[in-house]
Amino acid sequence: METSYKELLNNITTFIFDVDGVLTKNSLLISSQGELLRQVHAKDSYAIERAIGEGYKVCFMSHGDIRGLRMQLKLINVSDVFLKVTDKAEQLDIILEKDNIKREQVLYMGDDIPDSYPMHMVGLPCCPQDAVPEIKAISKYVSHQYGGKGCVRDVIEQVMKVQGKWLNNFS
Repeated sequence: METSYKELLNNITTFIFDVDGVLTKNSLLISSQGELLRQVHAKDSYAIERAIGEGYKVCFMSHGDIRGLRMQLKLINVSDVFLKVTDKAEQLDIILEKDNIKREQVLYMGDDIPDSYPMHMVGLPCCPQDAVPEIKAISKYVSHQYGGKGCVRDVIEQVMKVQGKWLNNFS
């Protein structure tokens, strides 16, 4: 009998998120100076900050070089931001080995084909509602929220609630 995703939430200590299509919408704004701009949902930011405050490891990976993202995530205490990643599975292995994290302790949320390999490597592969069909097919949980519109908050909140940490030290 296959384990339900709800049971897997108890094991999670580490969240790894793709950026475009997960943390941000699958659209790009271009400034008048030609800079690509991305918007992060305020509820996602709040959940990320709460998770870090409760001792969870939160990482972001992207193939792109997103200038302002690192600074934006630093404001909410995220230090593990990996940009220009050409092989997400290899980067995942580096993270796991460096911090001695077991695969079953990782929730990975991706939305497109490049996320497929790392999603096969973790305990709880997830995706936003608007992920491509191939990613939905391998996800143990498909969020009811869309990428850039609260899917990060959805999974963080679920993990923290199951582990009794969501409303601890509420502020």
